Amino acid sequence: MSGAIHQWTARETRQAIRNKQTSATEVVQALLARIAQLDVRDDGRAAAGPALGAFLHVDRDRVLARAAALDADHATADQRPLFGVPVAVKDNLCTRDVPTTAASRILERFVPPYTATAVERLEAAGAIVLGKTNCDEFAMGSSTENSALGVTRNPWALDRIPGGSSGGSAVAVAAGLAPVALGSDTGGSIRQPGSLCGVVGFKPTYGRVSRYGLLAFGSSLDQIGPFARTVQDAADVFAAMAGHDAADATTAHAAVPDLSALGGAASSTPLAGRRIGVPRALLASGVDPVVQTAIDAALAVLERLGATLVDVALPHASAAIPVYYLVATAEASSNLARYDGVRYTARARLAPGDDLAALYDRTRGEHFGAEVKRRIMLGTYVLSAGYYEAYYLKAQRVRTLIRRDYDTAFAADVDAIAMPTCPTPAFRLGERADDPLQMYLADVFTVSANLTGLPAISVPCGFSPDRLPIGLQLTGRPFDEAGLLAVAHAYEQATPWHREHPALA
Repeated sequence: MSGAIHQWTARETRQAIRNKQTSATEVVQALLARIAQLDVRDDGRAAAGPALGAFLHVDRDRVLARAAALDADHATADQRPLFGVPVAVKDNLCTRDVPTTAASRILERFVPPYTATAVERLEAAGAIVLGKTNCDEFAMGSSTENSALGVTRNPWALDRIPGGSSGGSAVAVAAGLAPVALGSDTGGSIRQPGSLCGVVGFKPTYGRVSRYGLLAFGSSLDQIGPFARTVQDAADVFAAMAGHDAADATTAHAAVPDLSALGGAASSTPLAGRRIGVPRALLASGVDPVVQTAIDAALAVLERLGATLVDVALPHASAAIPVYYLVATAEASSNLARYDGVRYTARARLAPGDDLAALYDRTRGEHFGAEVKRRIMLGTYVLSAGYYEAYYLKAQRVRTLIRRDYDTAFAADVDAIAMPTCPTPAFRLGERADDPLQMYLADVFTVSANLTGLPAISVPCGFSPDRLPIGLQLTGRPFDEAGLLAVAHAYEQATPWHREHPALA
């Protein structure tokens, strides 16, 4: 271990607590102090420092009580793989007796009576939930500027976006507010902010991690995954929460692999025999030269580690953005119909004579943000009579073609497919606020993994000249998280990028 507590990895944190070099209480006290300094104060107001806006809710007393309980139960440390490890949780994952808002005014006072399976399993493994992090409202966005509860800032440059929709979780890890965090990924919402904040962001195969307790955006696309400073930490968090869940019929019965030692035997060519696909035609245009330079350098490292680079064709990838924004909005239109002002949401005031339809209209009109309304309207339109076959059904057919492109590549013995996570480094806050199409194009390389259900990971691979992080995305075979993480880990260990930290107070 090196550096202060806020720079420790999850594994270093657990080891220090298990060896009694420190306690869970001392760890969370240090992180709570850093959150108060850089993010939010105990009274909920902005911190005196950079005011990153990563957290929406931190219950100091609850966190300290959980840490004290673990310290009193130290005998179980060896059996609990995340013993004493603090974790930040995106605020669209339900947490019992702790507010869960999805960064929306419509759920501003919602306190769930249950905890999401993924969070519950992390707590069973010994983790400590530090708090709930900011996100684009209902996870709809690519910059965390769509949050109704405040903007989140990139710790590498406070005038830049952190990515989205899980921007708060990415910032929490990058800024040393938590060693690991949970996000949700519907079209790149873990990998894209992971890339822009210089941390690892991992989306597992669809069905690997239970979605029970996740506030649904696009049910065939949503997946829960971790942010971390190292690939090994991401693997540990993933392994602790993965596996079948009777509460989620979409979870797979496949056994979770042993990911406790990704490195294997020491070797100068740990990727010998691996074939990495590169879709060069897809990267021929639209990629910032700074990003392309970093990706070319990353591919050279993979070759040096023993991998063979293979050109692959993804001919339908150019249709991924329009397909995604038809499928995702259609599912959002259906999922968000439950927020009606009747049950657990905020409710608009009605005038005399208003009926139930007026209650729905006013509640949604007053409490949903602009981007959520845009996506609901688009989704409702593409599902409407006369347009369903022309838009939604056609999008589903092209989605199948995109999946077949990946199947063809993997059938040619390709172990993973490499490309940039984002086409550009982080852009400035407000720069694309009035141009939804340019905002949507930030996800051009990430949405395919959601449309196909494939596992994908973003690992830091360099910086722009003005020191903005750049990420390398690797996409793997279905349910081959072990192989994908092994490639990512080998690259990470051969490069210095994961050891960099933003210059914060």
